[in-house]
Amino acid sequence: MFFPEGQIRVHLYGQPVDMRKSFDGLYALTRQELRQDPLSGELFVFISRRATQLKVLYFDRTGFCVWSKRLERGRFLSDWRAARTREMDWTGLKLLLEGIVPAQQRKRFRHDSRPLSSSHMTPAIESPHVVRHRDPRTECR
Repeated sequence: MFFPEGQIRVHLYGQPVDMRKSFDGLYALTRQELRQDPLSGELFVFISRRATQLKVLYFDRTGFCVWSKRLERGRFLSDWRAARTREMDWTGLKLLLEGIVPAQQRKRFRHDSRPLSSSHMTPAIESPHVVRHRDPRTECR
């Protein structure tokens, strides 16, 4: 059961699911709610109401398989209001299974695309964390 990481599609269902559902129940959810073909070989991920259990349904050319994972501590989702049905990649599923929530990436620095001329040089900004050593020869008394 090894999937090429760049080629597998993963569909996450954004509503809580009764974890008593098995092959037939998850097949029906995939068909009716996700509007996807369960025989496509793609992965379909379902999470319990308490977000402590997860099931993955997929078809591997010979039959359906269901993976299940139950967390002893923590949750797969922190808030159901933020959950939505979406497509993710294999890496996103691996992060979800490990309990890692990918956050939005923010740039730490903004780069100004304007060239600086010598007459419009901006002064250097000093960090408050920089320790400056005093030169006793230049200190005023």
